[in-house]
Amino acid sequence: MMKSRTNLKTVAGEAGVSSTTVSRYLNGTLELPEATRERINAAVIKLNYHPNPHARRLSLGRSDTIAVILPDIANPFFAKLAAAIELAATAHNSMVLLHATFNKSDRELEALKRASQNRVDGVVFVTNRTPEAEVAQQLNEFSRAVILDEDVPGGVAPRLLCDNEQGGMLAGQHLREAGHRHVAYFGGGIDLHSTQKRLTGLQHGLTEAGRSDITPTLFLGDHSPTSGRELAERFLSQVEQETAIFSGSDELTVGILEVFKERGIRIPEDFSLISFDDARSLHLFSPAVTAVRQPVDLLGTRAVDILFSPEWENSDFTSRTELLPVELIERGSVEHIGQ
Repeated sequence: MMKSRTNLKTVAGEAGVSSTTVSRYLNGTLELPEATRERINAAVIKLNYHPNPHARRLSLGRSDTIAVILPDIANPFFAKLAAAIELAATAHNSMVLLHATFNKSDRELEALKRASQNRVDGVVFVTNRTPEAEVAQQLNEFSRAVILDEDVPGGVAPRLLCDNEQGGMLAGQHLREAGHRHVAYFGGGIDLHSTQKRLTGLQHGLTEAGRSDITPTLFLGDHSPTSGRELAERFLSQVEQETAIFSGSDELTVGILEVFKERGIRIPEDFSLISFDDARSLHLFSPAVTAVRQPVDLLGTRAVDILFSPEWENSDFTSRTELLPVELIERGSVEHIGQ
């Protein structure tokens, strides 16, 4: 015959008290007379009772887990981000529940629903698109959430973003100083906050004092190698004066380079190239690719710090936006041309 499992009710019966009394005593939230404490301790030892740590944490109003919802863990940028968040969470004695959404609305909603069911202590939400209002509404149900890397319109939560406008400006200035005036931008949808900011920065960086007529040519899709290939094919069929490309992500860059290799197009002799992210090993490419580097590790660490910040007591905390600086890593994919 299988022995019945010892539970809180069994211990309470042995000690002659209620289950609530045993639970609060073991959680350290109830003071009891010495005789009652001794009966409960004796019952715990006799019955070899081991409290469920998860249930105990929930009874104290926490789960010691956070949910991380992001588009794709196969993408090196998001893989590094998830690893940084996991490492930072350990400093707060928390575990990470990871959800990959593949940038689909239904999966984003389901991930948020499951995070709620698991009663996580907070959510780090990352998307690579502009979510529907329903996603923002579901996100707003959490008492603590951080919107990371890309904006979520309607989301009531602190935002932690890289300075995309600064990144675009750094790329534009570098290309302008190398003599480039006609530049194509490959990126995500025009509705994305990151796309808008990078384009604004790129145009400012390309523009010399007193001029305002330099406008990048746009080739927009999504941040994937497949989209990079499609946009590269379209670019080559339409190219006129463009001498350089600013790619909005390493994933797009991979697709671009695949098409260029197939077509025998040389970087930087035929077109100069700057990538955004620098999450892949771009220094190992031939030539090594100049890039605007996002501080992925810092993004992950700061996101967790924000989740556990005491500043949640401040009424304006959920409306704050923090921008992390980016830097240009100069390598060998930009050629100086005559002006």
